[in-house]
Amino acid sequence: MDIARFETLLTQAISARLALFDPQHQMPCRLFNGFLEGEPRLVIDLYATTVVLHNYANPPEDGHDLLAVAQQVVQTLLPWVHAVLLKTRRSSLPTERDGRMLFGERLTTRVREHGVWYAIDLTMNRDTSFYLDTRNLRHWAIRNLKDRSVLNTFAYTGSLGVAAQAGGAARVIQLDLNRHFLNVAKTSYTLNGFPINKADFQAGDFWPQISQLNRKGERFDCVFLDPPFFAASDKGVVDLERNSIKLINKVRPLINDGGVLVAINNALFLAGAEYMRMLDSLCADGYVQVEELIPVPEDSAGYPHTRRTAPMIDPAPFNHATKIALLRIRRKAEKVTG
Repeated sequence: MDIARFETLLTQAISARLALFDPQHQMPCRLFNGFLEGEPRLVIDLYATTVVLHNYANPPEDGHDLLAVAQQVVQTLLPWVHAVLLKTRRSSLPTERDGRMLFGERLTTRVREHGVWYAIDLTMNRDTSFYLDTRNLRHWAIRNLKDRSVLNTFAYTGSLGVAAQAGGAARVIQLDLNRHFLNVAKTSYTLNGFPINKADFQAGDFWPQISQLNRKGERFDCVFLDPPFFAASDKGVVDLERNSIKLINKVRPLINDGGVLVAINNALFLAGAEYMRMLDSLCADGYVQVEELIPVPEDSAGYPHTRRTAPMIDPAPFNHATKIALLRIRRKAEKVTG
């Protein structure tokens, strides 16, 4: 792409997001979604005063011409940025995938969204430890889960559970395979002054952990199901293109009558219509109802006037490959014995 053209696209994208920038510079957002906004080799995120450049070029050196321009444009338009981190997504070196500092001395370690603090670790892995595309879902959790019991499966760094806690949830269990990720969630609790009950941070494989909760008779008013696109262990396989229904049915017995299952599918090559057909098949018996679809915020999905390319697979009726559905669950009447 012509460099001048790229500079114009990036400037337009950042200008479209000006309303997201808070005076204290604590907010996270996506500054540029190159896949939809005209340059698929580059995605740019903002975490408070740190900018993260994601170089998606293959081979990585094909994206080098963009990086200096991107850094210059960002630092010119956002002079309060204190650090720039480069993540080379297709590098053979883990240190390059996790991130290398291009500018500044310290990376942001926390962000504030909807009045809630979230701890982040921008070099913990090739992601940034905090997903920008679920901002609207975190807002929903803050507004809707007061006095509710919540299970956050595949919790990662726990942001959905932190949002539920901030909204006044009665209890939140954070479940993830990686204890290091859960430690970031604990730091978020500390930042917000939430009490930490160690028993509510459970490290373990999804399949046996869910079975154990079911055997104990645990029930929840809300379950978040936000698995990775693909993961396999000796206990089971997560494959969002092929076995989303299996995952949903695994957690359904844990949900109280009238409770909500938040089903998130981020399979890039699964069309939105196909995912809806999967969900509709669950609704056939009358015990599951698709109540609401929560859109991905426009800074992640691109704005109408900044989008230049269509998604590889049509996500409609969702607005992004991250497809978020709220499912209302009804339980069959328990049989009375004796």
